[in-house]
Amino acid sequence: MLLKNLRVWTGEDATYSDVFNAIRILEDGTFEPIQSDEVRPGELAFDCQGLTALPGLIDAHVHLGLDPEVTDPFAHGKLPESIQLEAMRHRTKMMLHAGITTARDLGGGAWLELTVRDEIRSGKHQGTRLLCAGQPLTSLGGHCHFWGGEATTLEEALAVLDRQHSKGVDLIKIMATGGSITPGSQPADAQFDQALMDHAVNHARALGYEVAAHCHGVDGIRHAAHAGVTTIEHCSWVGPSGWGKHFDADLAATIAAKGIWVSPTVNLNWRRHLKNPEGLAAIQARFGKMKQAGCRFVASTDAGIPNVFHADLPKTLDVFSMMAELSPAETLTAATRNAAEALGVSDQLGRIKKGLSADLILVEGDPLTSLREVETPVEVFLKGRATLGLFAQ
Repeated sequence: MLLKNLRVWTGEDATYSDVFNAIRILEDGTFEPIQSDEVRPGELAFDCQGLTALPGLIDAHVHLGLDPEVTDPFAHGKLPESIQLEAMRHRTKMMLHAGITTARDLGGGAWLELTVRDEIRSGKHQGTRLLCAGQPLTSLGGHCHFWGGEATTLEEALAVLDRQHSKGVDLIKIMATGGSITPGSQPADAQFDQALMDHAVNHARALGYEVAAHCHGVDGIRHAAHAGVTTIEHCSWVGPSGWGKHFDADLAATIAAKGIWVSPTVNLNWRRHLKNPEGLAAIQARFGKMKQAGCRFVASTDAGIPNVFHADLPKTLDVFSMMAELSPAETLTAATRNAAEALGVSDQLGRIKKGLSADLILVEGDPLTSLREVETPVEVFLKGRATLGLFAQ
């Protein structure tokens, strides 16, 4: 298939390509950007005048097994597996249709998301590509302990990681601090000491995995950073004085120096901060300090927690841009190239580049001027297959 007369943002630069105006999608599901209208024999060609091509979006933090309309964290696993699986399949399809071609699932209790992942990989079900962490490692009674990843000793912690490995996960998730949705858990509290974090991360690395760490409190952020995790989720700088009030410049510099990605899970509900100038200024100041320290961001939403819906990343990008004071190009980079690097799949995804998977969204207007243009894609391609029906194949 040839898509011609396109404006192309490859994800490599801050501006549109001045070289490529067409994209050829190959039979193996990869693509190559080209500057040519020449149609090969037997090739379908579509005139895309007025459309802009972007790499498929990546949400680096979702929970496929959580229903955002349910507030009880213990309720999700009580439904029959068949009902849970059908709901998860529906969520992946809605995500894909919204332009989210890849998502990283960071926690569930019964590995059902791995079943859906494998259905998508085999072509049995059409949905967004998934990378799954399985049961997160947590402390006894700790954050999301109801998912089954509790440990009190190093031996138990390593056994949790080995169990995920036996199930075929794509990465490891560690709850370095408490969280808000678990009764009795405190976001400011570190759940493991430095020694256990070090051993757990090293063990995960030895098994070949990237490591995501849930971190609200500063102590947990410090443990995760010194252990050398891949991504710090949330990075909320919580301490005795409250949320966001304990930024540590030296720790931020350590995060940057180690090449650890910050996944701040900005979701659509953060729009409430736009009505509070003082609160907005404080959030922007924290992001500014992290940027000044050299921290790099990926787009993420924590989809699945109450009132955070799985298909909302495209709508959230404009909010993320305002919170972190990123340009549209920087924001889109966080949701494409950066996310692919953080997830360890940049050799396959995240850019419009010859040989990479043909994950692609087509939008009207100019998304480098207004991110709102990304909210309603005209077409979404996953591995070269059009999913919205605009292009007959």
